[in-house]
Amino acid sequence: MRVFLGTLGAMLALLAGSAAAAAAQPSPQAALQQSLTRSMSGLGNFSGADVVDLKTGQTLFSLAPDVGRLPASVEKLYTTSTALLRLGPTATFTTSVLGVGSRDPEGVWHGTLYLRGGGDPTFGALGFDRSWYGTGATMRTLIGALLKTTGITGVEGGIVADQSYFDLRRGTPATGYRANLEVEGELGGLTYDSGFTSTQGTALQARPALFAAQQLAGGLRAARVKLVGPGFRISVGRTPSNATVLASVQSPPLSTLVALTNTPSDNYFAETLLKDVGARLGGAGTTAAGAAVVRSELETNFGIAPRLNDGSGLSRYDSTSPAQVVTLLESMATNQAFVNSLAVGGETGTLEHEMNGTIAQGNCRGKTGTLHDVASLVGYCRARDNHTLAFAFLANGLGNPSLGHAIEANMAVSLAGYDG
Repeated sequence: MRVFLGTLGAMLALLAGSAAAAAAQPSPQAALQQSLTRSMSGLGNFSGADVVDLKTGQTLFSLAPDVGRLPASVEKLYTTSTALLRLGPTATFTTSVLGVGSRDPEGVWHGTLYLRGGGDPTFGALGFDRSWYGTGATMRTLIGALLKTTGITGVEGGIVADQSYFDLRRGTPATGYRANLEVEGELGGLTYDSGFTSTQGTALQARPALFAAQQLAGGLRAARVKLVGPGFRISVGRTPSNATVLASVQSPPLSTLVALTNTPSDNYFAETLLKDVGARLGGAGTTAAGAAVVRSELETNFGIAPRLNDGSGLSRYDSTSPAQVVTLLESMATNQAFVNSLAVGGETGTLEHEMNGTIAQGNCRGKTGTLHDVASLVGYCRARDNHTLAFAFLANGLGNPSLGHAIEANMAVSLAGYDG
């Protein structure tokens, strides 16, 4: 009996100790909050965060969620979501050759050809598009369509480049609207090879529209179309209203363009799409008109009002809060084109080298943002409990953005490992 009582006492003591240990263990949410709080301390005092479980609607973590921060390239999510919602994922942008004149029995076009741009950021050479984007509308395709529909063997008159779909500002508010390599291209209604002089992307064209028209002339010559006549010239101007469409080429669908914007965080694509939105919905192909449409869409559709004046996040005037970003992410979570446009942790785009070999690899999608003192990471993580978590980590005032990104990537790993 004494042995039995002693054993029973030991068992009761063990059970009591186990119960006490279990009681001391934090809940999954408390553990997540502790982990994220430690990480946020490493991002400094000018940072904020918001994390929401999309299945339950519960806020799992927040720190200064309503304070506006510089978003950097997180801004692209506002541009691309507006474009998808207002134009649709299948929308395309057209580059055309139009003509004023006539074709004689020998196939010579007597008159002028007009190369009219339609805001396609991919328009260019086959080699450039393959190297940079893996897709795109090419001059080769446009010339092939022109020859098939017209059968021309010569042009006696001239070629005019029409870039009037956009304004003539080559840069963004951050560059004083001047051409700058930071934009990763040269903005224009008719731009060839993103405005670069070569596939290396180290120098910009002096006159993008004229350059495009010269490429059309060169392509026609390569196809053995003679450009003849003492008055033949290549110039820039507007297409007259009586011009006839002779051939066109379409951009990839908007869903593809949005992926080419968000996955690698391409400033040129973002700013071009912003002007496209302005041209189609805001009355002008300008940064200001596009930004006005985006602001209106965000307020009307999502009930948020971030401060923005560009499409890419290069501007230091831009300001958004973690809660505003998460609101957008919550609303867009069922838009497959939008979700698929985000970089995948450990696999693609700006997150290819983040979260590798962790539970977050393949389970987190996101958009990064980087300036010299900014590191941002926002997106979605599929947690261990199979819930989708929408999150926004915005860090400003950093001395080392690379370190900030490393901290935020570790935070995403914590989200993927959450088992609520």
